[in-house]
Amino acid sequence: MLRVTVIVFLLWAAGATASPALRLGEAVRFKTVSYQQHSEIQYREFAAFHQFLRKSFPRAFAELEVETVNEYSLLMRWPGSDTSLPPVLFTAHMDVVPVEPGTEQDWQHPAFDGVVADGRIYGRGTLDDKVGVMGLLEALEELLAAGFVPGRTLVFAFGHDEEISGRQGATALAQRMRELGLHFTWMVDEGGMLLTDNPLLSGRTMALVNIAEKGYLTITLEATGEGGHSSNPPAVSTIGRLSNALARIEANPFSPRLVMPVEAMLESLAPHMQQPEQFIFDNLWLTGGLVARNMAGERSTAPLVRTTTALTMFNAGVKENVVPQRALARVNFRLLPGDTPDMVVDHITRVVDDPEVDISYEQWDNMPPVAEYPGGGYAVIQAAIESVYPEAIVVPSMLMAVTDTRHYIDLADDLYRFHGVEMTMAQVTSIHGTDEYVGVESYEKSIELARKMLELAAQ
Repeated sequence: MLRVTVIVFLLWAAGATASPALRLGEAVRFKTVSYQQHSEIQYREFAAFHQFLRKSFPRAFAELEVETVNEYSLLMRWPGSDTSLPPVLFTAHMDVVPVEPGTEQDWQHPAFDGVVADGRIYGRGTLDDKVGVMGLLEALEELLAAGFVPGRTLVFAFGHDEEISGRQGATALAQRMRELGLHFTWMVDEGGMLLTDNPLLSGRTMALVNIAEKGYLTITLEATGEGGHSSNPPAVSTIGRLSNALARIEANPFSPRLVMPVEAMLESLAPHMQQPEQFIFDNLWLTGGLVARNMAGERSTAPLVRTTTALTMFNAGVKENVVPQRALARVNFRLLPGDTPDMVVDHITRVVDDPEVDISYEQWDNMPPVAEYPGGGYAVIQAAIESVYPEAIVVPSMLMAVTDTRHYIDLADDLYRFHGVEMTMAQVTSIHGTDEYVGVESYEKSIELARKMLELAAQ
């Protein structure tokens, strides 16, 4: 606790003169890590991070209506001058994922040191998602300092456990907003970003505004059978039976197809493409099947056109000379819009085709619907992007992961996801991985973009 107290004091002393980049680096130093085992979470780090935010953004915490929800999430309301206008919601999350044990030395700079060097800010959370929390608060603080008065009420919700489902943070925030009678014309969460080297648009920055996200499902497969001494093994072991089932699952992926958000993305890209790609993207009614199959053949684009299958966990055995009686595996699926958990389970049951393998799953939250496009909140986000990045091509897209957005389905008419950070494909890969970083210039421009988005949303 002494270390945290010292850090908070030092940050408070330097807060008045620190740059946005240095403040983001300082934010990284708080180990607001979400572990799957809740007992491992250091909640004192979240409490200290709250103190840091209050010291770093004094106007925001003094002038807005601020609540701490379920101990560690934050709800902030900026009342507008016109109460007849429905509010807009901006969300992000304060927690980060752990660093995989054994990979600590692979980082160029320690993951929680928040080093600012070589035009970059290094550390866990610089892309996911302290960059979102800090960027919004930086923009908010600037607007308050300039005397800006919103016409429309703006609300900010910062959850504390998005990385482990958001069921303690976003769920509680959503319930509190229901109690307050809030309903939003639209909302925006993390997700889309500005890609500088997207393979679909070489040489041009592409701003991806997610109008949808994929669903989430994990299936558990379990095989039980005879165990015993390895000197006298059964004809079919539990490991062998389950391995065969998993091999069949990987060998039989879901069929690729184009869904509306991806079709909208490709059609938006068509005017900026050369032939024959322009013709192909302009005539998806004719070429859609071919496009889907081609995209399915590339790892970077396959998740956009099929429900994906990922073998993520396998547990069996306690000793090298003991045949286990039980083998268990988990397979994670990210569902395209239109696919349902029941459809996935039916497919897997047919593919496995083994009554000795038990298949079960836990129902997750509903998949958010596709948001309005091209109007609504999308138009506001697009206008903000174009004011800061006039050279960027803004396109709708679909997020391949999941966010806290699904907890707010009944609270907003339309749900969007846009990160506002310029990055490369390599940086995208570093999210949840090693050497996560954001460029200083990119971060500063993301603050400018967030400020513009708040200004436009408040009208």
